[in-house]
Parts: sequence; C-alpha cells; structure tokens
Amino acid sequence: MTFLIWALVIAMGLGIALRLRGQSATRLALRGQYFADVAGLFDAPLIATAPTGFPRLSGRHQGALFDLQVVPDTLTYRKLPALWLLVTLAEPTAARATLDVMLRPRGVEPFSNFRDLPHQITLPAGFPEDCAIRSDAPEAAPPADLVLDHLRRLSPDLLKELVIAPKGLRLVWLAEEADRTRYLAFRDAEMGRSPLPPALLQPLLNALLRLRDDLKDLP
Repeated sequence: MTFLIWALVIAMGLGIALRLRGQSATRLALRGQYFADVAGLFDAPLIATAPTGFPRLSGRHQGALFDLQVVPDTLTYRKLPALWLLVTLAEPTAARATLDVMLRPRGVEPFSNFRDLPHQITLPAGFPEDCAIRSDAPEAAPPADLVLDHLRRLSPDLLKELVIAPKGLRLVWLAEEADRTRYLAFRDAEMGRSPLPPALLQPLLNALLRLRDDLKDLP
C-alpha cells in the first residue's frame, strides 16, 4: 500500500512538472513573437531575445533608426502588473540637454534613469498634475510649450515617460496590463501573449519623428 501511495505521488509530481514545462515553453514561444506583426514597418529589422523572453527590435522607419523593447513590471505594490513598451528614436537630436517627463512616478520604474538626473524642475502650467520633470541642465532644456504640445498629442492614461536627449528620444507606453480577474484570483501576471498591433505602434513612431523635426526648428 505504501509503495502504491508513493508511486501515485511521484506520478502526480511528474505530471505537474511536465505541464509546467509545457506552459513555460508556450509562454516563451508567444513572447518571442511579440514584434512579429510590426517588423514590416522597418527596413531590415534586427531582432534579438532579451532575458525575459521578449524580443528586442532595431530597424529603420522612414530613414530613422528605432529601437523597440518590452519590459514586464510585476512589482507587487502595483494594482496590476504592466507590460511597458519602450520606443526609442536612437539617433542624435537637436536637443541640448536631457529632459525626462515621468507620469505617475513611483520611484522604482525598472525601465528608466529618471532618478539619476540631478535637477527637479518645477511643473510648468498646463502639465499633468501627476507628472514630474527632471533634467541634467534645465537652462538648456527644450521649451515647456513645445514639450506640452507633444504630450497633449498622446494619451495621458497610456503614456508613462517621455525622454528628450541629445542622443535620442524615447516614449514609454503601457502596452498591456495583466488580466484583473486572473491576477487577483491566481496571481497570474502573464502578458504579451498576442503580438503588438501595428496600429498601436505607428502613432508612437510618428510622434517621435514629429518631435525630432520640431527640435530642429528651435533657435
């Protein structure tokens, strides 16, 4: 009888291990295809795999070099885990200083160097009340009205960060949140099972190109 009990326990353990292994393989396969639908927006895209299993893509769109990354944020204090999309125009710009606008800052954003910038800037009129601004050289930063104009073109609920720097531009966007019911009931924080839609990415690429061009027109 004891042998049969142990045999049953071992069989159940093996079954669970095999199921988890299969789920892990499926998860990695789905994550690896996250940029599959948007790769056609870029000329000769290069794709690598990050330690998270999500891809990282670099390529040229309308002649400009872009870099795409995805950062899962599962910190427990959040209401829901989030999947952040980092869209970077990875070319020198006309900006003379780094300006970082962080919406709803929590101080532990895993994708940002916001805290490393030395100067906190008083929030100009018209900016969202739940944002903070830092810079490495406030006197040389782009004018507030230009930055505000570009912020207003983007959804304040989905935009997390706008970085303007001499070496490039970046938008951080809320691409997805974990399913509330599954997360609250089972702590299931799986995200990125469906590829990123081109209709979501295209406006972000356009926004960075527009900002790059406006920076060129500054005196």
